[in-house]
Amino acid sequence: MKLNTPLRYPGGRNKLSRFIKLIFEQNNLLDGHYVEPYAGGAEIAINLLTRGYVSCIHLNDANPAIYAFWCSVINQPEALCRAIHDVEITMKEWQRQKAILNSLANHSPLEVGFSIFFLNRVNRLGILWGGSINGENQDCHWKLDARFDKVDLIRRIELIALYHSRIHLYNQNAADFIKTVLPTLPDKTLTYIVPPSYVKGRGLYENHNLHNDHVSIAELVKEHITQHWIVLCDNNPEIIEMYKGYPTTICDINHNARHHCKGAEVMFFSKKLIIPNLQNPSNLKTA
Repeated sequence: MKLNTPLRYPGGRNKLSRFIKLIFEQNNLLDGHYVEPYAGGAEIAINLLTRGYVSCIHLNDANPAIYAFWCSVINQPEALCRAIHDVEITMKEWQRQKAILNSLANHSPLEVGFSIFFLNRVNRLGILWGGSINGENQDCHWKLDARFDKVDLIRRIELIALYHSRIHLYNQNAADFIKTVLPTLPDKTLTYIVPPSYVKGRGLYENHNLHNDHVSIAELVKEHITQHWIVLCDNNPEIIEMYKGYPTTICDINHNARHHCKGAEVMFFSKKLIIPNLQNPSNLKTA
């Protein structure tokens, strides 16, 4: 049974799942650890775990609401699923959940986790600080619940919760996570890093990494990660310069943030990683 992440994220990067699986197969990484310093929807991580490619996954996200959601999935799945089952998907509820997202300190982790889940499912393209999928005037042809299939979403959460003992959660900025957590993990570990878009990140995410942040992450990746790693970024001259000398491959991934189009991105690899010989990694069918 195919299991998707409960969260929606622009970019269609789950199409790279099969490519990442080939990385595990060809580099003797099966049953190892898998790490995402920018977890977000964690679609590839969940795919690898539920398909038996890894022994455990490490998910980090600096956004406290995203962290609260994953904590709810792992620690309070029954309560989270009950909230999904009982919620009325209306503009009044959208406004209430948006107010929770804007005052996190006043609410429990479960309330925060459900809030970001609700807004992610009903907002345009899953953008958390954007408008609802049908606009506040409800004059769009999309229904507010168009991406809120309760039965399917509850199924996803219940199945992920079965793997709770093999999912490790962190709420740190990516730089601190790389410096403090990765050194404690075994050699048989793959870290997959997808920073917020260098070009289009502003407006899509609450925390937009500017040029200096990308430079800092690139330096940390090259100098401090001793295990295998992959970085996926915009195919941008400034980004390419940051990883100069490292193996690369170009992949075209469908992006639907604002417009449905293909955006060329570049993958950088640690030097000892065996890279599958493919023209476009995103062309592989996801298994």
